[in-house]
Parts: sequence; structure tokens; C-alpha cells
Amino acid sequence: MRKQVSVRREGVTGCLNCTIDVFVDLPSTQRGSHLSRNLEVIEEVLESSTSAPVTGLEVLSADICRGLLEKHGYASYAEANIQADYFLDRKNPSGRTTREIFKLVAKASAYRGNGMKKLIGAQAIGMTACPCAMETVREQIKGNVHLENEFPVISHNQRNISTLMVEVPEQYDVEANDLIEILEESFSSPTYEILKRSDEAAVVIRAHTNPKFVEDVVRDILTKVLQKYPSLPNDVIVTARSESQESIHKHNAFAERVTTLEELRDRSLQEGVDLGSRGGCS
Repeated sequence: MRKQVSVRREGVTGCLNCTIDVFVDLPSTQRGSHLSRNLEVIEEVLESSTSAPVTGLEVLSADICRGLLEKHGYASYAEANIQADYFLDRKNPSGRTTREIFKLVAKASAYRGNGMKKLIGAQAIGMTACPCAMETVREQIKGNVHLENEFPVISHNQRNISTLMVEVPEQYDVEANDLIEILEESFSSPTYEILKRSDEAAVVIRAHTNPKFVEDVVRDILTKVLQKYPSLPNDVIVTARSESQESIHKHNAFAERVTTLEELRDRSLQEGVDLGSRGGCS
């Protein structure tokens, strides 16, 4: 279903256009689900949110899950997934405020009598500059004094789409804006809708002085998650996903890691905060 949802965070109420998917399981003795009950649950939860806006899409997902288990007495499992476009003010390199688009992802899953898990995630679009091509260019111009003194060395660029999702027990909250900050800090450079010529130069220079493989983006996301959330429990599940849309290849490059905070913390103790050596490409 597609619905408008009122969300109130940090004293500000906004309206999000959401796509909502809901699921329940069936016992082997039952042929089908009562689908109208799913729609009733969504409408009832949304109706209550008009008078008291929800504090997050993951909270709305959890409320829907509870309603699903209540309506479907035969079900042992319920799940609600929500996606929404989300706009956030950003300042481009010259300091001009632009309203940039992101995507929010929320999910709740509940086993009857066994608690609730909720997930909040965000997707952002940025830019990466390929360090492999950069190294090749550096080798090609070696010995040319004029070109060697030019900085930074050129490379090809990619539009990068990265997603970060954090699944926590119901009593914990994660702020989506913080996830967006982590994503944007993990690109070679953020990107913007409005760029004057000086802004374009600033973005390109930043990206080329910070070249990254798609694997590097995932590593940096996970490192920043570890630094941002020292108090979350060990069993929190973190998904970091990144895709670079290649500019000189027909294919794209993709990297993903699904892990727990416990695994990340153990790894950081072994190797320091950097969660892995840098990758390569061919």
C-alpha cells in the first residue's frame, strides 16, 4: 500500500509518502490469509498516527506488526516493511543550502511471544573516484615533470549508491539522520543538486583526493557505525551495502557486509579501528 505518514522527530513534524509491505505466515492447515485484515491494521495504525504522529517509520512498522498478530490469531510471525523518499537540507561547498533527496527504509519483525526487532536504514547517493585508474594514470605520467606536479591525479568517477541498515531490539532507537551522515562521510565526496562552477571543482577535487573502491566505502561505513554507537548491544545487526555505477565499464561494482556489532568490535580490537585492508580492482 502507498500511504502518507506523519512523523514527528526532534520537535518537527513532517509528512512522508510511504510504500508499506506487510506479511504474516500461515500454518500448514490453512489455505490462505485474510488479506482484508492486513489493510484494516494499516488503516487503524495510520488513523491513530494522525492525532499523535509516530516518532519514526520503524516505530510505525512495530505497531503494524503488533496489529497483524492480533488480527491473525493463526499467525506466529509478522513483518512490516516501509520505504519512503526523504528530503534533508544540505550545504554545498560554497555554503548554499540545497534540499537533497534520500531514501528511508524501516522494518519490524515479530515472532508471537518472542519479542520484536526493528530496523531503520537510509540510502544516499554520492560519488567515488577509482584509485585503480588513478594509480595507472600516475604510472603513465611518471617522468613528465609538468604532469607529475599537477594534483590530484585524474581518475574516472562513479555515481555511488550506498545503504546502511541497523536492526535493534525494540527498546533502542537509531536516528535516520545520523545514518545519512555516516553514508555521506563514507563516499569519496557527497553530491548535490545545485552546483556552480566553483562548487563542481570543489566536489571533483575532494573526490580525487579521497579515491575509494566500492569495498572501501563499505569498510568506512562500518568503521563509522562502530564509532557512533558504542552503547548499542552486541547482537545488533548492521548491513552496509554499496554500488558504484561504473563510467568506463558496462558493469557496476557492488560490495556488501552483514555483520553484528559484536563481530565488528572483536575485529577492531584485533586490527584497530580500520576494519580491513584496502581492496583492489582489475
